[in-house]
Amino acid sequence: MKFIQLPVILAGLAFVTGVRPASAQTWVDLFDGKTLAGWKQLNGTAKYEVVDGAIVGTTAEGSPNSFLCTTKNYGNFILEVDFKVDEALNSGVQIRSESKPEHEKGRVHGYQVEIDPAQNERWSKKPANLRANGEEVPAGAEPRRWTGGIYDEGRRGWLNDLTHNEAARKAFKPGEWNHFRVEAQGESIRTWVNEVPAADLKDSMTPSGFIALQVHANSSPKPLQVRWKNIRIQDLGPNETKPAAAPK
Repeated sequence: MKFIQLPVILAGLAFVTGVRPASAQTWVDLFDGKTLAGWKQLNGTAKYEVVDGAIVGTTAEGSPNSFLCTTKNYGNFILEVDFKVDEALNSGVQIRSESKPEHEKGRVHGYQVEIDPAQNERWSKKPANLRANGEEVPAGAEPRRWTGGIYDEGRRGWLNDLTHNEAARKAFKPGEWNHFRVEAQGESIRTWVNEVPAADLKDSMTPSGFIALQVHANSSPKPLQVRWKNIRIQDLGPNETKPAAAPK
């Protein structure tokens, strides 16, 4: 029997799929731990600064949603990031996102991996969360807990919530550092929260775009904060998927 060397297998896989295997990639840091080099702010006036090796976003009174965006766009990739957030501050990590003049005066839009930290607020709206056995969680019994779900910022709203994924809803650790892994290849976008599988979406509206760190608008008189660190990416190359039509 002849044995085929691993490089040959990887090359063949890349030819068939059009995507280089993750094992053939190297990680690149998107944040150097000291400065905001490679990033730019769009939309709101929240404050972004580097403190103790992390990017800290702080709410600003009267500001709309704010976004700290990479200056480079990405199509197919694997992204990892650690984050820690105040309970009252909804936030998120944008992927394959855009800001165009023709879209609501340049408002950032695109896929957002949700950070949904509220613990005191009990979820009573539809859709209701379901237990692993399919039983509906009674209204007002638990927080929503959709951290790791996928929301379409500035366009269609929720694309993949966590109503059917009790394990992912329980994976988020309030008040602590948490870890996201995001794999975007072709029309597939998958997320993990602290190594627990969360969202699994197939959508092709935006094949590529920047990555951004969101500080959500907030009415609290007290400034709230969200932190990110260890932000790294494996760039798997262009996404050749044909984009779907934008909503009317």
